[in-house]
Amino acid sequence: MKTYSTQNIRNVVLLGSTRSGKTTLAEAMLYEGKVIDRKGTVEAKNTVSDNTEYEQANQKSVFATPVYTEFMDTKFNIIDAPGSDDFVGGAISAFKVVETGILLVNAQQGVEVGTQIFERYAEEYKVPIILGVNQLDGEKANWENTLETIKAAFGKNKPIIIQFPVNPGLGFDGFIDVLKMKYYHFVDDNGKREDKEIPAELMDEAEELRQALIEKAAEYDDTLMEKFFEQGELSEDEIRKGLGIGIRQGDCYPIFCLSAKKSIGVKRLMEFTIKVAAAPSERKIYTKDDKEIPCDESGKTAIFIYKTAVEQHLGEVAYFKVNSGVVTLGQDLENAATGDKERLSSLYAVAGKKKEAVQELRAGDIGCTVKLRAAKTNVTLSAPGSDIIYKDIVFPASKFRCAIKAADQKDEEKLGDALNKIMAEDPTIIVEYAKELKQTILQGQGEQHINFVKWRLLNENKVAVETFAPKISYRETITKVATAQYRHKKQSGGAGQFGEVHLLVEPIVEGVETTARFKIDGKEQVLNVKGKEEMDLPWGGKFEFYNCVVGGAIDASFMPAIKKGLMQKLEEGPLTGSYARDIRVFVYDGKMHPVDSKEIAFIIAGRNAFKEAFRIAGPKIMEPIYNVNVMTPADYMGACMSDLQNRRAIIEGMGTDRGFSVLKARVPQAELYKYSTTLSSLTSGSATFTMEFADYQPVPADVQDKLLKAYQDEDSDE
Repeated sequence: MKTYSTQNIRNVVLLGSTRSGKTTLAEAMLYEGKVIDRKGTVEAKNTVSDNTEYEQANQKSVFATPVYTEFMDTKFNIIDAPGSDDFVGGAISAFKVVETGILLVNAQQGVEVGTQIFERYAEEYKVPIILGVNQLDGEKANWENTLETIKAAFGKNKPIIIQFPVNPGLGFDGFIDVLKMKYYHFVDDNGKREDKEIPAELMDEAEELRQALIEKAAEYDDTLMEKFFEQGELSEDEIRKGLGIGIRQGDCYPIFCLSAKKSIGVKRLMEFTIKVAAAPSERKIYTKDDKEIPCDESGKTAIFIYKTAVEQHLGEVAYFKVNSGVVTLGQDLENAATGDKERLSSLYAVAGKKKEAVQELRAGDIGCTVKLRAAKTNVTLSAPGSDIIYKDIVFPASKFRCAIKAADQKDEEKLGDALNKIMAEDPTIIVEYAKELKQTILQGQGEQHINFVKWRLLNENKVAVETFAPKISYRETITKVATAQYRHKKQSGGAGQFGEVHLLVEPIVEGVETTARFKIDGKEQVLNVKGKEEMDLPWGGKFEFYNCVVGGAIDASFMPAIKKGLMQKLEEGPLTGSYARDIRVFVYDGKMHPVDSKEIAFIIAGRNAFKEAFRIAGPKIMEPIYNVNVMTPADYMGACMSDLQNRRAIIEGMGTDRGFSVLKARVPQAELYKYSTTLSSLTSGSATFTMEFADYQPVPADVQDKLLKAYQDEDSDE
C-alpha cells in the first residue's frame, strides 16, 4: 500500500442503531476500493469488521473495528462502531480520531433512540455528520416517514436532501442526485450503475430540492449568498463549498440514499466525503494543557493510542492515530507522562484482522503496532523531548453494576488478572474491590455488556464466574444528641487494662455550628473545648472530634487512642456495618488508672461508648440516590413512569426532546439493579437512560427495619 499525505486521508466512523447496516456498508466501501474482491455478509459470518467469534455468533458488532479502503487516490480509514448503547465506548473512542461521522438511519424504522444517542455524542465531540438512509431496498422501507422522523429528531433546518430514492422498497434500484442533477440507476447487486437523465415525472421534485440545496449552501458563505441573490444559481463546486462549511459547523446534515447490501449509493457517498468532508488537518487537536497542535506532516511526531486489544498470534495491539509528523518503522517515541521509551518495531495499516505492514504513516492516518511495553488507551507517544500529551477520551458513566466472583474459589486470582486485561481493552468496564461491601464490583453499560464480559472470561480465559446483585453502600448517621459511657477493665495476672470514656454525640448539620451547650444527666452544661479535630471522611460526610476533658480525668496522650476507637466504629457502623458519617463527638469525662491504663483500653472504651450513644441518638440509615434520565418513545411513557414509581422513585420532571419523551427522576440505587434490562423489555429496546450519583437520603422506616433485621440475621449466622 502506498503512503498517503494528510490531505489525501479521510477518517470516518460508521454510526447507527443495531441493524442499521453499518457493517454491511463498511463491506461495500472496502469492495468499492478493491481492498476485498468479494463482499461478505453478516449472515454468512464472513465480514471484515465483525470478525470475532462472539460477533459472528450474535450477528452484531461489539468492538469498534478499524478498516481501510482506497478510493479516488484517497485512503479511507473507517471505524465500524457497535450499534448497541451497551457497547458505546467503541464509538466514543472513534470520535477522538475521526473527522466525520456517517450516521445510518434504517429506512424501515426511521430514527430510533439509538440513532439519537449517537447524534448527541457526535454533537458533544464536535464530529460533523452525514446521514445515510440505508435499507431502502427493505420490504417495509418508507422514505417519507423516515424523512419525517429525521426532521423531528434533528430539527427541520439541519437535514438537507442530496438524493431521493426511486422505487423505495423491494424494487429499489436507484436515486435522483440533486447535487449532480442525475438519475443513478443500478443494474446489479454489486454497485454497477447507469448514469441517466432525470425522468420527466420526477424533474419538478428534483428542481425544488436542488433549489433548497442551493439556498442551504449559500447560507454559510457571504460570497455565495451574494452570487445566489444576483444569479439565482450556484455551481456544483460552489454548493459543495457552502455545504462543507455547514457540515463542519454541525449545522447541516446532508442526506444520502443507500442500500449497502446492494452497493447502491456507496460510491457517491464516498465521492462526496472526499470532496466535502474535512481532511485531518482541519480538525483541532488539543493537549492536556489546552495547546492546539496542528495535524501537520512537518510537525514533531506524536501519536495518540485510542484503543488496545489482545489478538491471537499478535498479542497486545495498540491502535493509534498519527496526530502530528510522520511515524516510521523502528522509530523511538516517548511517553511524556512517564518518561518511558517505546520502539515501534512494527507498523500496520488495518483492515479488521488483516494487518498490512507499512514503512511509515503520515499525520492524520490511523494504524496499529504491537507489543509496546506500557502504552495503553489514552496514552500519547511523541518524539523525545517534545512533551506532548493529548487530552484523554472521556467515557460515559456506568449504567449497570453487579457483584462478581469465580465459581471456583481457587480461580479468584486468575479472574482478577483476566478482568484487568478486559478493563485495559475496554475502559467502559470498571472493576473494583469494595472494601466496605467485601465484594468485587463489576460495572458496565448494560446487561449485554456484562454478559459479554462473562462470555470472554469463560471462553477466552477459561474462568467460570457468578454474578449477582451487589450490596448497597449504605451510610449510617444520627438525628439527635445522646450520651453514653463505657468502662473497659481487664485483669489477667500481671498488668491489666483500664480505661473509661464518657462522650456525647450530635449530628452534623450543614451550615449549623455547635453551641457546645447540652443537657447531661439532667443538667445544662457548656462543654469546655480544649481541642478540636475536623475531617472529611474518605467515604463522604464529615467527622468532628472534641476533647472537653477537664481536671486531668483522662490524660491528653490517650485522646488519639479514643479517636482511633471511634474511627474503627465509623468504618463499621453500629446498625448494619456500613460507614457512619456526619457525626460530632465530645469526650467530656472519664477515668484512668496510673498503672493499667493503656492505649488499647481507651480504644475499646471509646469504640463501645460511641456504639452505645449511637444506638440512642435517633440512628438513621442513609441510601445512595441517583438522578435518572429516561428517553423513550411517547407510547411507552406510562409504562416507564409506573416502573420507576414501583422502584421508590421521585418523579422530578417530564418533557419532550426532539420527538421523544423524557422522564427525570431520583431513584434509590438499591432499586436500580438490572434496570437497563427492564427498561429494554418495557420499551422493546427503544428507550435509553443515564444515571448519575446525586446524594444520600434517609431510607423509609419500613426499609430500615428490613435492613436491620437482615443484618441481625447475618450477624447471628456468623
